[in-house]
Amino acid sequence: MNHTEAIQLMIAEKYLLDELPQESREQFEEHYFGCPECAMDVRAGAALVDQMKLVLAEATSANQARVPIPARTPAWMGWLRPALVLPVLAVLLVVIGYQQFVTYPKLELAANAPQVLPWASINLNSRGANTPVITAHSRQGFLLFVNIPPDSRYASCVAELHEQTGKMEWSLTIPAAPSEDVWPIRVPAADRRGGTYTLVVQGIDSAGARSEVGRSSFELHIQE
Repeated sequence: MNHTEAIQLMIAEKYLLDELPQESREQFEEHYFGCPECAMDVRAGAALVDQMKLVLAEATSANQARVPIPARTPAWMGWLRPALVLPVLAVLLVVIGYQQFVTYPKLELAANAPQVLPWASINLNSRGANTPVITAHSRQGFLLFVNIPPDSRYASCVAELHEQTGKMEWSLTIPAAPSEDVWPIRVPAADRRGGTYTLVVQGIDSAGARSEVGRSSFELHIQE
C-alpha cells in the first residue's frame, strides 16, 4: 500500500473505525509505521475518538443528574439544557475542526498529487470489437481516450456515461474541433460497482438538435 492510495481511499479513517478487512489493516499498519503523515493522521483521529467518548460520557452523567423539567415546559425541549447542549456542541466543533485541518487538506493534497490513473481507449466506430477493460481501485477515477470523428455539422458534442442499469451517471459537453478526434476524459472517482458501462456521444448542431454520433461499452473491474 502506497501513500497516495492510503489518502485517496481514506484508509486512516477506515482503520480507526475498524472498517478494514484484516489483510488491508495489516498492510496499512506496515505503511504508517514508516509514514510520518499517516502516523500523525492516526494519532489525531485516535485523539478525536477519545475526546468524543469523554465528552459524551460527561454529557450522559450531566443529563442523568439534571434537575427535573418544570411541568409547564414541554418535555421535548429537555435536550436544550446547557448540560447536554454544550457537550454536544463541543463534539461538533471537534469534528468540524478535524475535517478542516486534517480530512479536507488530505483530500485536496490527493487531488493535486501526481498519479497514474487507469485508462482505456474508446472507439465509437468499433462495432463488435474487443471490449476495453479498466481495472481500478474502489473510489478511484480513471481516464477514457474517446475517438470522436470530426463532423462539421455539429457545433458541440455531449458525452454521457451510462451505468449497467441504463441510468446516466453524468454528462460532459465537448467543444467541436475540426482537427481533433481523440478527447481525453477524466472520469471522477465515485463509489462504483464493477460491470459494463456505456459511453454515448451525441452531436449538437447549430439549431440545438441532437443526433447520436456513436456509443461504446467498457468493462470496469474493481480491485479492493
